[in-house]
Amino acid sequence: MLRALRRASDRRRHAEGEYGWLFHPYTGNEMVAIDCETTGLDTRCAELVSIAAVKVRDGRVLTSESLDLRLQRPASLNGDSIRIHGLRGIDLAGGDCVEEALDKLLDFIGNRPLMGWCLDFDITILNRHLRPRFGFDLPNSLIEVSQRYVRDLRRAHPEIEPNLRFEAVAKALDVPVIGRHTALGDAVTAALMYLRLEKGAMRGD
Repeated sequence: MLRALRRASDRRRHAEGEYGWLFHPYTGNEMVAIDCETTGLDTRCAELVSIAAVKVRDGRVLTSESLDLRLQRPASLNGDSIRIHGLRGIDLAGGDCVEEALDKLLDFIGNRPLMGWCLDFDITILNRHLRPRFGFDLPNSLIEVSQRYVRDLRRAHPEIEPNLRFEAVAKALDVPVIGRHTALGDAVTAALMYLRLEKGAMRGD
């Protein structure tokens, strides 16, 4: 409810601005899968390390139409987060500043619907950086792939308790795990999961 109210307020304030087009209803046939790698799991303070997005159209993940950004080394980058995403300080040399990365992301995703795995985490962190710099949250409609998986599994096999580990869901859907804990790899894998669910994977279609 709060997100909807904030979106309506943002739409009114930015309707005539540079990014007003982001608030228009989307009428195309594309979606975008997104993922972020960060320095931690606390949405209040985690900093962005990398952002990736890939377009999905006509039942295909368009890896040739993707965005894969590395950001400048954040102050909170440490060994614990490096062990997860593998991006060291030297790997982030020459990366985008946060504002540049967000500007590129907005241009790429436009007003298309967004999908992802643990999408609320990524959106919360992106919005935490977007609002002070651009004055709004992402207005896009959102699809959480894990929720879609649980819904379809319970309808088809109510006796099975869902295992919501990323790798377990990919295996259940017969989807390859591509570059786990890289932003682009996780975005592509989540998109493939979604397409399998759209094709009725839980029903055996």
